[in-house]
Amino acid sequence: MAVYIAMNHFRIDPAQSADFEQVWRQRESFLAEVPGFREFHLLRGPVEDGAQLYASHTIWDSEAAFKAWTESDAFRKAHSGARTTAAFLKGPPRFVGWQAVTL
Repeated sequence: MAVYIAMNHFRIDPAQSADFEQVWRQRESFLAEVPGFREFHLLRGPVEDGAQLYASHTIWDSEAAFKAWTESDAFRKAHSGARTTAAFLKGPPRFVGWQAVTL
């Protein structure tokens, strides 16, 4: 079975990192109710060019399962609070989708 990894990359003011992480810890994702969802992780990277780097990382059974999620009521509910995390962003998030070659 193919595995698909969806990642959003974020640039955050380092002074707001703790608040950004807290918002992610407290948000409702509704992912558990979505067919094909496997895992979610929020990753913290290095500080680069004055921004703390983050990536949200979800693992799916397939790209089709991920795309179905983006069109679902669960997606709309999960992203209804997106303005909360948007307040921390230094520029728009960058989405990258990945097909797993090996696991």
